[in-house]
Amino acid sequence: MEIGIDSFAASPDNQLDGSKSLRELLERIELADQAGLSYFGIGEHHRKDFLDSAPSMILAAAAARTKNIRLGSAVTVLSASDPVRVFQNYATLDLISEGRAEIVAGRGSFTDAFPLFGLNLQDYNELFEEKLNLLLKIRDNEVITWSGKFRPALRNQAIYPRPKQEKLPIWIGVGGTPSSFERAGKLGLPLMVAVIGGETHRFAPLVDLYRRAGERSGFAESDLKVGLHSIGFVGKTRQEAIADFYPSYKEMFDKIGRERGFGPVTKAGFDAQNTETGALLVGEPKEIVDKILRHSESLGGLVRLTFQMDAVKDHQKLMKAIELIGSEIVPFVKDKN
Repeated sequence: MEIGIDSFAASPDNQLDGSKSLRELLERIELADQAGLSYFGIGEHHRKDFLDSAPSMILAAAAARTKNIRLGSAVTVLSASDPVRVFQNYATLDLISEGRAEIVAGRGSFTDAFPLFGLNLQDYNELFEEKLNLLLKIRDNEVITWSGKFRPALRNQAIYPRPKQEKLPIWIGVGGTPSSFERAGKLGLPLMVAVIGGETHRFAPLVDLYRRAGERSGFAESDLKVGLHSIGFVGKTRQEAIADFYPSYKEMFDKIGRERGFGPVTKAGFDAQNTETGALLVGEPKEIVDKILRHSESLGGLVRLTFQMDAVKDHQKLMKAIELIGSEIVPFVKDKN
């Protein structure tokens, strides 16, 4: 199993410190590469809280400072993007990184991009389906002819540059919508499941739906890969990890909750999600290893797990967590799936 990290490039309280925040983020990606992690993903948001509105730019800077780690999105908000430009950006990243680029395409959990780019939220699903179709066609064909509802037609049009990899990896990022799991299976694309709350094993029926859809469409079991994106943080002890993580986790999700009409985060609620079967991965390395393996077993085998640790704002604490993940988690899950 591959272990990685996803970041949304959390914005500092003082907007003037944005350069410092991005510089520290690049240091963390460089350390993740040195520590033996397999993947680093950058999200895409269009709001004050995050600095990741142009993720391929951040990833290109990281590519120049790393050697082995795979670099990609987490996720690309494809509904609000032009698939031609998405492909060109990540094909260029693939060339810069010598074949380490990936795309995780999704619809995103925030809707800020829709008004920003003049899109109608009522077209939420239809936009994604059409643009995913075009992105896959570009990925698989150098010259394409295509027409759709939301973008001007392409007639015998060549798309450049082409990536170093023969087939640029494209994953589908999903939350809890059954049709999204089924769509990924029908297309035979690897699946990245974002579980940010509740109990991870409850997603097993949806993962089964994905695999059944893939098998019905003629894809081999080896084609139907499943990854898991989980909120978490690793410390030397469980108590240290929770003390470093919980206050800023509460602050972040209380703010999101106010926007969406949810109640505030409570310590009891946090603890309930940080149990053996809960979605949160906050604790010391051995318990996190055990929990990752349980999650993998409950979902029928994982090929990748990524930590989302952005709630913690202290750069040095994040660096130490990456070191712990590399030295005390990666070696124990490397050959598991």
